[in-house]
Amino acid sequence: MLNLERLRTLDALARHGSVSGAAEGLHVTTSAVSQQMAKLEREVGQPLLAKNGRGVRLTDAGRLLADHAARILSQVELAQSDIEAQSGRAVGDLAVAAFPTAARGLLPSALAALRVEHPQLRVQMREMEPADSVRGVVRGDFDLAVVLDWYNRPLPLPEGLAKQELLHDPADVAMHVDHPLAGRTTVDLEEFADDDWVTWAEGEFCHEWLMFTLRGKGVEPRIAHVAEEQATQLALIAEGLGVCVAPRLGRGPVPERVRVVPVRHAMRRHVYAVWRADADRRPSIRAAVDALGAAGAAVVG
Repeated sequence: MLNLERLRTLDALARHGSVSGAAEGLHVTTSAVSQQMAKLEREVGQPLLAKNGRGVRLTDAGRLLADHAARILSQVELAQSDIEAQSGRAVGDLAVAAFPTAARGLLPSALAALRVEHPQLRVQMREMEPADSVRGVVRGDFDLAVVLDWYNRPLPLPEGLAKQELLHDPADVAMHVDHPLAGRTTVDLEEFADDDWVTWAEGEFCHEWLMFTLRGKGVEPRIAHVAEEQATQLALIAEGLGVCVAPRLGRGPVPERVRVVPVRHAMRRHVYAVWRADADRRPSIRAAVDALGAAGAAVVG
């Protein structure tokens, strides 16, 4: 009989296209992937992988079995959803992905509440950028993801996903206390056309949003520094090394030499949970979404 975990490994290889990608998606080592595939090849009695340059590719038999594996795993997930729905209890394992400021400002209280209210539910959280976590939900690497988009830049979602809004997260502009606009009650982004900017890494959703928004206002931003962590960005601002957009979720203490000023036409991030629609009946999904919603309401309040 075919081993389910080995079929899961084959499915990951087919989806990710490489041993390293499958290992990352399954949160195991590359040697573990190779070992599982070697055992699966012995079970079926024919090669499933062939060398392809420095990597590997699926053989015809490998592709055939991978197609079956995807259907089998889908049926297993459906069975899990049905059994969990029948029991009416949030139990078992739940894999959650969240973008960094949500992982810091939203997930801790939500996970703590789930541990108290549903002690038989084991939740594992991983910090991840929105686009990557959405792909992870589609692939089945994660059961649930906390993602974001901006008021003027929606995050594309593929079909087959359900979503629920958790909160609206206002964003301010952070600047040094001696900046000419630091004493204002509101500002416009165009007023920072001549400033150096501190921003997120190129390719990240928030960085692309900032470039899109500033250029839409006729400002070609001068990027002076790049830092993924908001605390690092604010530390740079505290030394007078530029300005940055500072969302409020997960912002933490603002350094004494930094002022944060709201934008006159409010900038907001929309934070929401996404999951596969075919898992909607799972009590663990509903419990997690409810806990995240309560955490979001507490942040807004």
